[in-house]
Amino acid sequence: MTIKRVFLYFCLISGIFYTALSQAQTINTQNLSSVRVDELSDDQIRAFMRQVESTGLGDSQLEQVALARGMRSEEIQKLRARIEKIKQKDQSKSNQKPEAGTGKVQQPGRELNYTPDTLTTKVDTQTEAEKALGELKAKIFGASLFKNTNLTFEPNLRIATPGNYIIGPDDEIQIDITGDNEANYTLKVNPEGNIRIEYAGIVSLSGLTVEQASAKIRSRLSLTYPGIRSGRTNVSVGIGNIRSIKVTLLGEVVKPGSYTLPSLATAFNALYVSGGPTENGSFREIEIIRGNRMVGKLDIYEFLLKGFQTNNIRLQDNDIIRVPTYRTRVEFAGEVKRPGLFEVIPNETLSDVLNFAGGFSDQAYTSRIKVLQNTDRERRIADIFSDNYTSYKPKSGDKYYAEPILDRFGNRVTIEGAVFRPGQFELEPGLTVGKLIAKAEGLREDAFQSRGYITRLKDDLQTELVSFDIAKILAGQAADIPLKREDVIMISSIFDLKEEYNVRVEGEVLQPGTLSYAEGMTLEDAILQAGGLKESATPQRIEISRRVKNSNPLSRSAQIAEVFQLTVDQDLKATAGFVLLPFDIVLVRTSEGYQVQRQIEIKGEVLFPGIYTLSKKDERISDMIKRAGGFTALAYADGASLKRPGPTKDSLDFDQKNGNDQLKRLQAENKQLKQIQLENERSIQYQRLQSTVSDTVKVKEEAIRTNFVGINLLDIMKKPGSRPDIFLEEGDILNIPRQLQTVKISGQVLSPVTIVYSRSKGFKQYISNAGGFNQKARKKNAYIIYANGSAKSTQNFVFFKIFPDVKPGAEIFVPQREEKRKLSAAELIGISGGLASLAVIILNLVK
Repeated sequence: MTIKRVFLYFCLISGIFYTALSQAQTINTQNLSSVRVDELSDDQIRAFMRQVESTGLGDSQLEQVALARGMRSEEIQKLRARIEKIKQKDQSKSNQKPEAGTGKVQQPGRELNYTPDTLTTKVDTQTEAEKALGELKAKIFGASLFKNTNLTFEPNLRIATPGNYIIGPDDEIQIDITGDNEANYTLKVNPEGNIRIEYAGIVSLSGLTVEQASAKIRSRLSLTYPGIRSGRTNVSVGIGNIRSIKVTLLGEVVKPGSYTLPSLATAFNALYVSGGPTENGSFREIEIIRGNRMVGKLDIYEFLLKGFQTNNIRLQDNDIIRVPTYRTRVEFAGEVKRPGLFEVIPNETLSDVLNFAGGFSDQAYTSRIKVLQNTDRERRIADIFSDNYTSYKPKSGDKYYAEPILDRFGNRVTIEGAVFRPGQFELEPGLTVGKLIAKAEGLREDAFQSRGYITRLKDDLQTELVSFDIAKILAGQAADIPLKREDVIMISSIFDLKEEYNVRVEGEVLQPGTLSYAEGMTLEDAILQAGGLKESATPQRIEISRRVKNSNPLSRSAQIAEVFQLTVDQDLKATAGFVLLPFDIVLVRTSEGYQVQRQIEIKGEVLFPGIYTLSKKDERISDMIKRAGGFTALAYADGASLKRPGPTKDSLDFDQKNGNDQLKRLQAENKQLKQIQLENERSIQYQRLQSTVSDTVKVKEEAIRTNFVGINLLDIMKKPGSRPDIFLEEGDILNIPRQLQTVKISGQVLSPVTIVYSRSKGFKQYISNAGGFNQKARKKNAYIIYANGSAKSTQNFVFFKIFPDVKPGAEIFVPQREEKRKLSAAELIGISGGLASLAVIILNLVK
């Protein structure tokens, strides 16, 4: 059984291997019509991608190659999707981080071992070197051309073959004969440069252009087909699949070597495939060598600056492109449009370099360029003036710097304040204050004309103030003041020189608040602007208080405010048409007989629980119980409670949260302290803050507990109108519970619990049922909170403790004993030092 299974596995693996091998052979052939992309592996597609890239073509033309080799359009779409997935997968692998704890970096096809120290040093060094090299390449003008993925210089393989294309081995010649005779041939040029045409024999085409080859083939076929001479038969000659050529790139290129390119490729195409010149390579004098002689010299600047592709000749088999090192390179920085490193060839001047840099920027100082030069011994600085730009010959290593213009104005004056058009103006010859005001279209109506001032820069750039009378200058009664560069004239408004006037309206108006004062403003105007009177307002007693400006400071009974009481009618007409003054306060009081409904709530065991409105001011608890229909059969009147509005639990939680936030911040600061003394001080501060927050929370809890008013409802109902039968207030909540049967024990006990009430048990027995007191319990301060909200504490009599009675629904609470804080080391040292000093003083007194 085992032998059969091994045999089956062997047959299966052999079949898979044979299929993969046949598909790999299929994809590498010229005919791709039978290829199915879904049946190809990722390695086979990678091989196809490498095959196309080796010819110098990019991703954008990979589909053209596949289509030219017969692949169907639907398979090309699948191929595009597979290539994108493979690229993403390869990218994720290349970015994979070292495996944790293994000391290995996974890369496609290999594994690198390292020790952590060695890796850190190498990575840091490499990073610095790459950073410096990257900055250099970024400055070299033209280097980015060969990194632009949107500009590949790839030849278009789907255009008609140029007439000057030179035919060579492996080119595919297509011959179509139409007319009296019909025939077509697809012939491949053999290594000797010949093709064999049926009935015409061997024709040598090597070294001929397409036009010359067409003429030669037509001439040879005319011997076989006489109709060609008479024009009755036509011959068409074209190129099918073009051949590949070998081109070698030498010198200062990023990736030197031999490349297989389409025969339509040009010099730019070859340079792009090789990555372009290096940081030391020339961009201006790239040599194209063919047959041991230079057939062209390529200047990339011609393409970058003018768009010309001069000497971008079509390459031939075995051509050599040599990139020499640059001879002269300079740097242009500062206020130019395109700063960077530029290569200069003989006979070019500084003006040409300035053109390479795009010319001066808008903020450049164009009259002079600074240059830093290298001498045989040291560096030197020089100034080149605009007259010498066209004659100055750059030297290798020169660094030119175009300075910005000065950030200052040579002819600016400014006027601000109460004029119609404030702003900056040109300082014309003879410009004065009066003329500048006229330029600003005159003074506004609110201008303060008694005085203006000029802020002026002195010769040493210190400021001075020059004051003047605006009215007299404009009237010609005072000499006008000539202005200087950067003078700032300020003309104030009368509103800027006085306190802002307002009137305040308070009390029973719809929109109380502060109003802007206007001259002639009356009482009714102010009330209207405040939204009018509320329904609760009384129009018969409106009070206005006014400031006193001449109060006697030496008098104890001096008047400090003047008060007026006025009455208005329903149309808001004041009795005397009272006019307000600035800073008056208008107070509208509430009508003496106006009352807003006040409501209370009754919960629990009454016949009609719910919300009730107080019908009179002296309504008592007994009255409200009667209105609610009296008690139900299950009512526990002895446990009834009355709760009045007070501090809420939300405010307590807010204070607790703020306190905890302060503690957390302080705790984080404690971790950052380095000195022992500071740590001790911060520890003391922490404990104090913790104690303060704890005390605050306790006070708040007690405040919430005391919101309950302790009442004895049984006594109240026995004697209605008596002293315990208190008046009800807005928001009171009267709760009559059911018969309570439990007692709650909480606080500092071993096991806080709620147990069934038993009349036979006392205070201590309930504490025992909760496990007894714990170590932090403050026994003498234990107390009981009864169901009606009242509380009773433990009493001390001589050596005895008198515990309160326990009733149904009560809660026994045992508070926590305050912990004594231990003295810190600094405090112990301080106390010891103080005692020692005291002992020395006592000894000296005794002696």
